[in-house]
Amino acid sequence: MSAKDSGSGSESGSDSESWKARGVALRVFVYVFATHLFAGFIWILFYVGGHADK
Repeated sequence: MSAKDSGSGSESGSDSESWKARGVALRVFVYVFATHLFAGFIWILFYVGGHADK
């Protein structure tokens, strides 16, 4: 029983690391996308405000 547990633990450990790496990559992509979306929205606000009739 302990040999099976240690074998599955090592497989689970590498799979867990892969899953964590994928989660970090996804999170970075989402943060970068959201930051660019927010920056674009701010840029549009400045553009519209600069071209507005005063």
